[in-house]
Order: sequence, then C-alpha cells, then structure tokens
Amino acid sequence: MLNLNLIQHCANILGETLDFNGPADMKLSNYFRQHGELGQKDRGEIAECIYGILRRLRFLKKINEDDENFKKLVISWLIKIEGRSIRDLERSLNKEEIEWAKSLKSKDTDKYTWPEKLSLPDWLWDLLVEQYGIDEAIILGRSFLEPAKLDIRVNTVKIGRDELIKLLAKEVTDIEATTYSPHGIRISRGTSLSRNPLFVEGKIEVQDESSQILSFVVDAKRGMMVADFCAGAGGKSLAIGAIMKNTGRIYAYDISEKRIANLGKRLKKSGLSNLFAQKIKNEKDTKLKKLHGKFDRVLADVPCSGTGTFRRNPDLKWKNSIQDLDELNVKQLAILEEAKKLVKKEGRLIYSTCSLLKKENELIVEAFLKQNENFKSISVDDILIKNQIPLSTGNFLKLTPNNQKTDGFFAAVLERIE
Repeated sequence: MLNLNLIQHCANILGETLDFNGPADMKLSNYFRQHGELGQKDRGEIAECIYGILRRLRFLKKINEDDENFKKLVISWLIKIEGRSIRDLERSLNKEEIEWAKSLKSKDTDKYTWPEKLSLPDWLWDLLVEQYGIDEAIILGRSFLEPAKLDIRVNTVKIGRDELIKLLAKEVTDIEATTYSPHGIRISRGTSLSRNPLFVEGKIEVQDESSQILSFVVDAKRGMMVADFCAGAGGKSLAIGAIMKNTGRIYAYDISEKRIANLGKRLKKSGLSNLFAQKIKNEKDTKLKKLHGKFDRVLADVPCSGTGTFRRNPDLKWKNSIQDLDELNVKQLAILEEAKKLVKKEGRLIYSTCSLLKKENELIVEAFLKQNENFKSISVDDILIKNQIPLSTGNFLKLTPNNQKTDGFFAAVLERIE
C-alpha cells in the first residue's frame, strides 16, 4: 500500500515520465537505479501506480481540470481508480489536499466524452470508431485500461512446455498454458524472471502470445532460408529458429547496434546454431543485394504506432499524432518494397505490425499488392490450420486484447508468384 514516501516517489517519476521523451519502463529503471533503498515490493507498487496513471492519464487530468500537479495525479488514481478512502490517505495529505481529495468524490464523470473516459486521444478514438463502430471501439478502449499478464515462450530446443510448467509451478502460482500458441505460458504480471535459472539458461523467453503466433504464420520449414528484416532484439527470430528445429538459416537484420547486441546475448543461451544476426545501415543496405531472390520466407515486422500494445505500453497513446501515422505509413510501404527483393519465386513475404489500425495494416497491404502484381495474398487461416493453431481470423491474422486476450496484432502473408 502506497505511503507518503512512495507517493512522493511516484510523483517524482511522473515528473520525469510525462515529458514522453523516452519509454516509461526505461524511466522507471533509471529511477530505481538511483534509489537503491527501494525494495522489490516498493518498486512493484510504484510501477503499478505509474502504469495505472499512464493508462488513465486523460481521465485523471480531466477530473483535475488539467492541473498537472504530479502528487494530485497519484492521489486521484488512488481514490478514483483504486478505490482508496480519504481516511487511508490522511497521513499523506495536508489540510488543503484533504479538502481537494474530498471534492474528487463528487465529480460527475458520466458527462465526460468516451475518449475522456477511456483516456484516448481524439484522433485515435475517431479512427477506432470509423473502423470498428462505437460499441466495439468502447470495448477495445476498455481493454486498453486493463494490465496484461506476462507471456513467456518455452524454448522447445531445450525443454517441452509440460515439463516447463511443472518446474515453474513450484515458484509461480498463477500459471496456465496459452490458448493458441503451443509454446506459450501465461503467468501473473509483476513476476520477476531475470534471475530465474530457467531464464538464465535460455529455456524461456518473455514474448507475448501474439508474437509467438506470428512465428507460426511465417510457416518456415526445416532447411529453409529465412530473413527477419526488422529483427529488433530478435524474439521472433529465436522463436522461428526453434520451430525450424535448429535447421536451415535465419538472418536477423536490424539498423540498431544495441538491438543486435542484445540479440547476440539471447542467442548464446538459446541453443540455436541456425541464426545469424547482422546490423544493416538501412533497408537499402548494399550488402543485401547479393541476397536478392534467395529467401523462402521474409518477415517484415515494421515500425508502427503500437496501438496493440497499449496495455503494456500506455505511454505510446500520448506519443503519436495523426501526422506521425501518415509518416509511418510511408515508411511501412517503403520497407515492404525493399523486403520483397529478398523473396524467391514461390517464397513468401510476411508483413506484420502490433497495430490495430487499417491505415497501417490492410491499407498498406492493398497498396503494396496494387504496385506488385507478382505477389498475391494467401489465407492466414489455412496456415494456422496446417500448424494446428486453434484460431480463425480470416485472410489476415488479426488479434485484439478484447477478443484473443493477446496484444493487438496484424499479419498478412504475400506469396511471390513470378
């Protein structure tokens, strides 16, 4: 339970976080490093508070009449969202703050607009209503307000899922197999795994079930050549490598030295010998030319708005604008245009995002196919059936937090026909 000291720590972190000039998790990590006196329990409570406020930021600012007093934001969250009584908090408040806190109880929030209630920017709310209809948009918006559980992927190169569940159940009480991914396990949020022997030995990786499903949609077979064109820290490359049973060759490309270095660390403990990480300058890097037309599968998991990850990354809601989305669309199509060059005849180009917006998903695929008649869209449902994934979303992979209880995700499979 947050006391006066922890409330002040939360207010301090909000002061550093609400400028949105860096990821919230990084701001938290930096703050905790500077305050070694905070124990694990305190850190957990502080993190829950910060993420809770970020999820409800617009609503909390509204009831505070846009007063960005950071301590008031914390108190508002405790009273209006967590249901704490003013009596619980009296020792943490001065007389003026107590009177202000009492006024919160009488605030009529029913008259707030839906984007205010759901803490969404107007431009995004308008897009969601246009795409999903108002009823579905409300359900989706509410799902963003709920914290996500922690998904992990079992590294089947080293251990089976059933055996892993038995081992992990000795330490974690809230544990279940994921519904769709045969390699996934879902555990309670806040569980620390960084020093767990299963993690240290490379038997498990933190990875949302949506990304695990994508690895099966890639449908890479033993002995194939696969390119992960925007690999990041390589979670999907590692998952594909395990599915391929350590055969074939996977090339993981990224423009970030740091992300490639992180992949290298994960690769060492993975037990995989079929994965090769390489930094490139950009998607037009000349070193890729000699590989044109060589790959059976090319995954382009492109930069996007991240709307599907709002449960985990609520700060992203406040970092983008409709103008940013337009710029992303140009970049997404440009990356696809370069990635296609690596695909061999009858090979496949897999386009994916962690976005829920048509502007970044179906409309990009539509524009690409219009410009590239030598590619055709093939049914993701057929691939899921073949891989025994009990899921049906139509021609494309479309996942949402309210329906599949995963991060929001989209993927299209495009086959080169000549």
